Amino acid sequence: MKFIADLHIHSKYSQATSKEMDIAAISLHAKLKGISLVGSGDFTHPAWLALLKGGLKEESDGLFKFNDTNFILTSEVSNIFRKNDRFYKIHILIFSPSFSTCDKINEKLSSFGSLWADGRPTLTFSARDLVRTVLDIDERCLLVPAHIWTPHFSLFGANSGFDSIEECFEAETENIYALETGLSSDPAMNWRLSCLDRFTLISNSDAHSPIKLGREANVLDCKLDYNSIIAAIKTRKGFLETLEFFPEEGKYHYDGHRNCNLLLSPKETKVAKGICPKCRKKLTVGVVHRVELLSDREEGFLPEKRIPYRSIVPLLEIIAASEGVESTSVKVKRLYFDLLQKGCSEMDILLNLSEQELNRVLPPRITMGVLNVRYKNLKITPGYDGVFGKVEIPFEEKEPEQMSFF
Repeated sequence: MKFIADLHIHSKYSQATSKEMDIAAISLHAKLKGISLVGSGDFTHPAWLALLKGGLKEESDGLFKFNDTNFILTSEVSNIFRKNDRFYKIHILIFSPSFSTCDKINEKLSSFGSLWADGRPTLTFSARDLVRTVLDIDERCLLVPAHIWTPHFSLFGANSGFDSIEECFEAETENIYALETGLSSDPAMNWRLSCLDRFTLISNSDAHSPIKLGREANVLDCKLDYNSIIAAIKTRKGFLETLEFFPEEGKYHYDGHRNCNLLLSPKETKVAKGICPKCRKKLTVGVVHRVELLSDREEGFLPEKRIPYRSIVPLLEIIAASEGVESTSVKVKRLYFDLLQKGCSEMDILLNLSEQELNRVLPPRITMGVLNVRYKNLKITPGYDGVFGKVEIPFEEKEPEQMSFF
């Protein structure tokens, strides 16, 4: 069975997350977007776990259902620990096959930090020990380093990460099968590191509000049950492709300093010696810079066993650009929901419908925007230091090309 999965989201109990992130809203938006499987997010938070237990019905082995949406039990934790006279801050996703396993994980993790404080709890022990602890509870669990290039709180982050996976996980590296690329990088950037070839690269929205679901996702072709999905991630069999944010739009793609409205390329950062020329404080080093620093391959390298991907811009942003207003506009949101309630999902519109079919369900100007995104006829100002990049979509005729599919 072919389906789209967004495996990393957050609940209303996570910091800086919309209060609308409840089970019903998540399920509704997943259906509108054409996403069949969603990570539950935040099962480590006791209040959210109680809502999941009360609201979800076990549909198949290790998967749960609300209305038409399947859920897989997931959570993200923040490991902050000292090693080699330095502090590291790593975010890691945990996949669990059952509520009983979640209970056992939570009981154990509560010894290392408060699970009530945040949907993404802060734990005071190492990433290596987290892997061993969780797998000792249930070997069916899967642990995946989250958004691995983000400057703060990630495996390779410039501010608090490592230069290699082995340095972080040591002997437990053998139990890491996948890496989440994050919004500010795409698979092509990760292909530049030969040491990542053995890992499956997954992509997820990390949504903090329902409207953000599916801005990145995975396309699988396997049985809709826990064991089959985990096997597809581990082996890549049945893992068809990922759907990607344009990485330039991610808020940590380039270097810079938000307080000074300063955006810099890696070369410019080197000239500035890592110091903001306006305020003389340290610059935030972005994902492109870190990839360049750690890579051993030239840009454009294509590994033999790579998983292909396609780059998308959320439909809400395309509608906003067509109207010349912000995506938060009431008019844009109303038009967005009106279009999707006609029966076509957002993913079908972005990925599958022909130009003729698009013209039957969309206004001409929005159709033009969808096609220009498919053809990568865009201008993007890179994001930096917590500021999202800006996508400019031209609304003019363009000769059709093949949609990029790496």
